Amino acid sequence: MKYPKEYLDEIKTRLKVSTVVSKSVALKKRGKEFVGLSPFKNEKTPSFTVNDEKEFYHCFATSEHGNIFDFVMKTQNFKFGEAVKHLAQLAGMQPYMFSKEDEEREEEWKEYLSIYNQYVEFYHNELLKNDNFSYARDYLKKRSLGKDEVKKFKIGYIEKNPNFFDKLKNVFSEKALVESGLFYLDEKKKVYVERFRGRLIFPINNISGQPIALGGRIIEKLDYLAKYINSPETNFFKKGSNLYNLDLARKLSNKLDHIYLVEGYMDVVGLSKNGIENAVANLGTSLTYRQILTLNQFFDDIIICFDGDESGYKAALRAAENSIKELKPEKQISFLFLPDKEDPDSYVNKNGKNNFIDFAKQNKLSIHQFIFNHYKKQTENNPSSMAIFEKKLREIVNTIKDNFIKKYVLEYFLEKISELTPYSNQNKKKSYFKKIKSLESTKKHFNESQSLTGIELKEFSFLYLIMNNLKLLQSNIYLLENIKLFTKVNKQIFKLIFDKLKSREQISIEDFNLDKQLLDKINKFAPIKHILKNKSNNSHEIIELLEDISRDLMNYNLEFRIQELESRFSKDLSEATFNELKELKKKQNIN
Repeated sequence: MKYPKEYLDEIKTRLKVSTVVSKSVALKKRGKEFVGLSPFKNEKTPSFTVNDEKEFYHCFATSEHGNIFDFVMKTQNFKFGEAVKHLAQLAGMQPYMFSKEDEEREEEWKEYLSIYNQYVEFYHNELLKNDNFSYARDYLKKRSLGKDEVKKFKIGYIEKNPNFFDKLKNVFSEKALVESGLFYLDEKKKVYVERFRGRLIFPINNISGQPIALGGRIIEKLDYLAKYINSPETNFFKKGSNLYNLDLARKLSNKLDHIYLVEGYMDVVGLSKNGIENAVANLGTSLTYRQILTLNQFFDDIIICFDGDESGYKAALRAAENSIKELKPEKQISFLFLPDKEDPDSYVNKNGKNNFIDFAKQNKLSIHQFIFNHYKKQTENNPSSMAIFEKKLREIVNTIKDNFIKKYVLEYFLEKISELTPYSNQNKKKSYFKKIKSLESTKKHFNESQSLTGIELKEFSFLYLIMNNLKLLQSNIYLLENIKLFTKVNKQIFKLIFDKLKSREQISIEDFNLDKQLLDKINKFAPIKHILKNKSNNSHEIIELLEDISRDLMNYNLEFRIQELESRFSKDLSEATFNELKELKKKQNIN
């Protein structure tokens, strides 16, 4: 028996070719394509390519060519039916069993789609062409939306007393029309009423681009009506499994690695009008794990951007606690909070595309930072409050499914907690080494600074911070463990200082017998000395500065090792090199 075309298309839409192929072939991005060693022939030079945009793979060595079904059949020796079942499971879809119920459901599905297509098309044309709907078009103009946006998103308008049900019942059964969610029976008047009457309608498409539900917005200020309503759940529409505009946004995943998740239909449309097309909206419910998994099929970075008001913040918190469970090493989830009383639509219309993108880059928070900051605000400086704080964070961490992420998020939380009050009883007196007047000319100073690399200057800041805070860091020696420096002289200085600090003896800078010229150089060129002027008595801020520098040094080390492995992989394309490279990139994402 044949699988329905719609079922196979759904699988192909949900799964990129590279997602399927990468399960068994190490792929490397090259332009718009991916390349790797052929799975059909032993080779040392890659001749195998994958193109997600065109939805095929091609092997130049063997002339093998095909889609995801072909690939699974040929590499795993599956029959077509087995390949479909395997890929449906990978795509998170129910298996198609060819039972009588499945056949009936398929017929119901076709009827359901037909109802929605006719409904959406009719009211879309009414909005565009009906002279009586000029007030609806005027409303859209006030929202800076024109005909292009109306056509792109198939926006429609339903008058207050429509009669389209009477036309549709000549083609479809009353049962099918009611089960579509577009109509309901008014028990008193015994007539069928259109659910979205008096509203703009926004078609909610499935991932293949077929309308399966609607969102509706009133355009009059009527306090007794909800501003937005959505289709009720039906046999073919589940709110927690769908996202508005995913059918269009997913097509950008070959060009962009991030997606904006916003609250409303107008936010998506407004962003699109301003050139930001990689945006989707959830459908009036809390963000679900199924929506996160769906987005992760296409994008590596989900940026959740809800309205800049109290309800938007609460929705973001719920989204954070729900979505952190699905966090993966190779994926990111971030939160972006707009200024108060702004939503993505209003902000981008006022400030434009570039400003919105820049604002996002500068202000987005990783999911674990957002959760930590939220619960930190609720703590008081006493043992009971801190215990509740830590317990809550541990509970959240325990919901994370991936063990690697679970480990690193817990470490992040515990380290941040340890920073809050560990230094309150310490002697604030600090030792400083003398500022030494430069004997070189200004020109020589400039030339010297120009000759220093970025990593040398970072190391100078690291050493300067330690030498000016010996007592603080001797009490917190663990902060200096596993830090790696790169320039020979700086490595030697750090080792000498670290060994002395570990001895637990009382020490001062003079005890190190460091070369005076080296001290002068560090003192002169360490960029951090300008920042420390206002933080010299704040242990907490000094620790934060040290952690920032340490993280930069760690990332530099990761970048250096990644570059080495990428160079090696481009030559040998070995699986071992690829796996090592993948693990390093996971660490880089976490940092």
